[in-house]
Amino acid sequence: MVTRLRPTDLELVQAAVHVARTRCRGDNHTVAAAARDRDGRIVTAVNAYHFTGGPCAELVLIGAAASQGVYTLDTIVAVGDRERGVIPPCGRCRQVLFDYFPDIDVIVGGGDRIHTVPVADLLPETYVWTDHQLDTPPAPPEH
Repeated sequence: MVTRLRPTDLELVQAAVHVARTRCRGDNHTVAAAARDRDGRIVTAVNAYHFTGGPCAELVLIGAAASQGVYTLDTIVAVGDRERGVIPPCGRCRQVLFDYFPDIDVIVGGGDRIHTVPVADLLPETYVWTDHQLDTPPAPPEH
């Protein structure tokens, strides 16, 4: 199901574009990602390119979010450097996003066709990693 962008989705795209413009330099960091949690908090990250298959920005973002106590991402977007715009997640990222956040929306498309889709729609006939999925997100650590 394709959904039109909400103002909060546009803010997420702008956050990713800002990170791509200010943090993606050279060949090691070429994609930025931004995601929003259920409370409206935005987390950003960049990829760590390496010829052995370094992690994509979306995967780095999952770890960065967890390190900040964010475990419930609702929407995510990836943006390429050098004004490439919104780019869809690769197959590995689609599967990982589905495994961690089966209800997450992904912003995809280009130009005036940018829209959100549920991650499950990006993975027809999805493999479900049930043996390792948590029924509830882990509780944040106590201070």
